Amino acid sequence: MAIREQLIEYRDGSTVLEGFFCHDEARPGPKPAVLISHAWNGRDEFVERKARRLASHGYAAFALDMYGKGKRGETTEQCQALMSPLVQDRKLLARRISAGLEALRAQPQVDARRVAAMGFCFGGLCVLDLARSGADVRGVVSFHGLLKPSGLPAAAVRAKVLILHGYDDPMAPPEDVLAVAKEFTAGGADWQLHAFGNTLHAFTNPQANDRAHGMAYDEAADRRSWEALMQFLEEVLR
Repeated sequence: MAIREQLIEYRDGSTVLEGFFCHDEARPGPKPAVLISHAWNGRDEFVERKARRLASHGYAAFALDMYGKGKRGETTEQCQALMSPLVQDRKLLARRISAGLEALRAQPQVDARRVAAMGFCFGGLCVLDLARSGADVRGVVSFHGLLKPSGLPAAAVRAKVLILHGYDDPMAPPEDVLAVAKEFTAGGADWQLHAFGNTLHAFTNPQANDRAHGMAYDEAADRRSWEALMQFLEEVLR
């Protein structure tokens, strides 16, 4: 195994973005690829670790940048300020994640026909919106994502959809779960949802420890959700 890592600059209009790309150079040929969308704080070590882990399984992985090169949130207020413009303008959000998708597809190590996307928290919303846009990706996976519909005109969902959800997540309550299920059913999507009982928001993040605000790491849900991801990627990309 010879994992190669590099930072790649790309653009959405005048906005310069910087993603983290990695793949195993020891594996020949263009590889199936996974786009990774970060949580509300911006592209960080958490999603870069996920990219490395996927690369070790033979995927080319690209942790995209939704905010702009070097933009990261440290405090709740900073993270909210970075995320809010995209949540409030879902056309901008869809365009921004599409720019990341095209940057990934442009890499010579990537088989552009075999691409999936995954995201965490805010990033889960981003990849669900990618599916909602009708993007030509094989599948999308949301980990403890926000489940609010985009309000944009409906497009035919081409991607298979996997939603990995903590049932007690206050940021995506049961009514949101029901709404997203109805939405993707009405759109004729091939979708599935795994709800983990007694599980809060951010269950894959070992740094999450704020039960008062509905966020906590859960080792079992983290492990089970990763196993579900790997099964899903094997189905849609291999």
